[in-house]
Amino acid sequence: VELEAKVDALNDEINFLRTLNETELTELQSQISDTSVVLSMDNSRSLDLDGIIAEVKAQYEEMAKCSRAEAEAWYQTKFETLQAQAGKHGDDLRNTRNEISEMNRAIQRLQAEIDNIKNQRAKLEAAIARLR
Repeated sequence: VELEAKVDALNDEINFLRTLNETELTELQSQISDTSVVLSMDNSRSLDLDGIIAEVKAQYEEMAKCSRAEAEAWYQTKFETLQAQAGKHGDDLRNTRNEISEMNRAIQRLQAEIDNIKNQRAKLEAAIARLR
């Protein structure tokens, strides 16, 4: 029952607002119909389309020139950065290869020492076996 009362009240308000809107619209239309507009145009000026086109073209060429300069500067900076990184990595690679070579030589030297010690041990074991 409450909801029906609210719906009826809202419908009444909508109808009132519609009537008010229609009245205001009618008044505005009557005011507009009573108004006359006089428009005069001065067409005596001449447009220099060639000049305008040339100016726009010059602006676009300047923008393209700036964009090209920015792109070249970015490319040069990026190239120099990558070149420096490549040089650093090349040095690191060379140093790592040198370390590997030194370690391989140390391994060979230690392997030779191990072989010598094994031979000495075998000789000592043979000498001990003869003494027994």
